[in-house]
Order: sequence, then C-alpha cells, then structure tokens
Amino acid sequence: MFDILLACLIGVICGAITGIIPGIHVNTVGAFIFASSTFLLESFSPTFLAVFLLSMSISHSMIDFLPSIFLGVPEEGTVLSILPGHYFMLHGRGREAIRLVTIGGFGSLIVTVILLPLFVMCLPPLYGILKPYIYIILILAVVFMIIRLNRDTYSMAWSIFLFIFSGIMGWIMLNTPISSNVSLLTMFTGLFGISTLIYSLSKNSMVPVQDILLGLKVNKKVIRGIIAGGIAGSILGFLPGMGPAQGSILAQELSGGGDMGNNREGFLVAISGVNVSDALFSLMAIYLIGNPRSGIAVFIDKMIENFDVNYLLLFVFVSLTAVAISTFFCLKLGDMLIKHINRINYSKLSKLVITFMSVLVFFFAFIEHTNLLYILLVYITSISLGLIPHYIGVNKSNLMGVLIVPAIIIYAGL
Repeated sequence: MFDILLACLIGVICGAITGIIPGIHVNTVGAFIFASSTFLLESFSPTFLAVFLLSMSISHSMIDFLPSIFLGVPEEGTVLSILPGHYFMLHGRGREAIRLVTIGGFGSLIVTVILLPLFVMCLPPLYGILKPYIYIILILAVVFMIIRLNRDTYSMAWSIFLFIFSGIMGWIMLNTPISSNVSLLTMFTGLFGISTLIYSLSKNSMVPVQDILLGLKVNKKVIRGIIAGGIAGSILGFLPGMGPAQGSILAQELSGGGDMGNNREGFLVAISGVNVSDALFSLMAIYLIGNPRSGIAVFIDKMIENFDVNYLLLFVFVSLTAVAISTFFCLKLGDMLIKHINRINYSKLSKLVITFMSVLVFFFAFIEHTNLLYILLVYITSISLGLIPHYIGVNKSNLMGVLIVPAIIIYAGL
C-alpha cells in the first residue's frame, strides 16, 4: 500500500509541474515513461507506473487551468476557459476563479465515481449501438451549438464560417506528416491563446488588484456545473471522436451556460470537471468496453496485462487520493500567482507570453523537423481566425471545428 501512495504522490507532483508550465502536455511525459518502461520495470512494478501515470494525469488536468486563466495559454481541454477565466482575473476575482476550477475538478470526479456502477451496467451494450452513429451525434451537437449560441442571422453566418474554416484547417493539419503534438500546439496557441492576448493588448487591459479575501459561494450554478462536468467527462471518455474540446461544449450546455456571460461560474466549474473526470473515465473505458480513450490510458493498458475489477477499484481509490492532493496544490499555486501577478505589468507579461509561446511553437516544430514556413502560415492563420470572434462578437466555441470537423469526417467514413 505504501508504494501505491508513494507513486500517487510523485505522480501528483509531476502533474503539477507539467500543468503549471505552458506547452508541456501530460501525454508527452506519459510517452517518455512508456518508452522507458523496459528499464523502469526493472525497479518498479507495472502497477506502480500505472498509478503514477493516472495520478499525474489527474493532477495535470486540474492545475493546467492556472496558466489558461492567468496567462491565456490553452491546451485542448482548457481553451474555452480563457474568456471567462480572463473575465474573473480582469475583475479582481482571480482567487474565485481558482476555487471554481478546483471545486469543479474535485466534485465532478466524485460524481463520476458515484455514477460508475450505473455506467458499468449500461454503457457496454450502449456502446455497440451508438458507435456507428457517432458522426450523426456530433453533427447534431454542432447544429444545436450554433443555434444555441447565436441570436441572429448575422452572428450565425459568422459562426458557421468560423466553424467550417477552422475545421478545414484542422483536417488539413491532422492529415499532414506533421506530428499531432506540433499541429495541435500551433493551432490552439494561435486560435485561443495568442489571439486573446493580442486582443487584450489592443484594449489596454490591466490586471486590477485581486481580492485576496474573496472566497467561493457554492450555489445552484456551481452544483449544476459539478454534475455537468462529471456527466460530460464520462460521456467523452466513452464515445470515440469526443475529446476534452467537444466535452467542454457539452458541459457548457449541461451547466446552462449557452450564454457564457450569464453563467461564468457554472461554466468554469463544468469544464474543469470535464478534464478531471475524463482522466479517470478514459481509463475506466478499458474495463467497460476494452478500449482506452486517452494517451495515458493507452500506456496504462499496455502495462497492465489483465485489467480486471480489482484494478478498477484500485484506480478509483488512486483517483480520489490524487484529486484530493491536487486540490491542495491547485489552491496553493493559484494563490501564489495571485499574490505576485499584481506586481507585474500586464502588457509586458502578455508580450512576454506571446513571445514565449511563439518560440515554443517553432522550437517543437524544429525538433520534429517540420517545415517552419508552413508552420508560420498555419500560426498566422490560426491567430487571424482567433481574433475574428472578439471583433464580430460571436462565441469562440465555434473554433472547436478544428477538432470536431475531422472527427465527423473520420467517423462518417468519408
């Protein structure tokens, strides 16, 4: 038992490090661990490494909201948190935002665990029925999203334009020899991160003094967001073609956040819950349908020879332990950021982050021997598309076509 707890603690610490540093994806570390598994298994058991990877994934999923909120640097599952997260920060409510994403991650994982017996009974037969119709489900979800998020023909036309063109870019990029890590980093950084920072700079945004006494009021919006995050995270961990990006849109609707401005609290809670509950449920899918649903889950599946009910119970225990420890880290790291961010010139910080992330994009492109001129073209295109919603006044969720369109095409067999 001690070695399990030790693996869990080390995993949480590593996840906190990967989560707080922009540009580092947990799957990258997982791939390194898996590639080194032949050597590592001489000293550690497969269970130890599996617990480490699961704990790291949960910790990363919770803590990677901090750079999204304070620096505007997104990953796939945190891109939609930037606008409401920035709203809280720019209104002196950064401390509240930290507590919202923390309670969202913690609460939604609890919801997933509570619902697990129901999933065990219902999902395996349901999976076989729904699998051929995944692309239809995605199309219906997109149509509903566009109708739900727009109030007039003008904004709806722009939303369709952004969805289709971001989808075309995503399809082209994901069908090139360029690694998916470089492709996603380039597109997400431009579409959601750098474009948001450039817009903030154009408006001369300043970080006000953060209210360090402001706490969290658990109301109906927060509770609904917790439940929405747990359910949406479980759904996307079960259905092929659904990732954190699509799950965030689903959680947005389940939390009552179609109009994000009226329900920022519930929305932040829900999308944090999506990431954390997905980290567990994508692993549970190995037991339920024999199909791991994330990079970390794939690595664990290859390490564990017989994923039976005993491993299922072990990983549930590990998840609960990891999310409890991660809650402490998330609050402490977030409060440290709040304490020091007031001393930093927001304009200079934004320019520094823009420079850092741009260098990071081209650094990884160079490491992967990618055509830098091509990456530059995609990067500029992504930033341009990302700026349009700010000036037109439509929801940036429409840019999730970058992943949804390729998923529809793949599962439609086109």
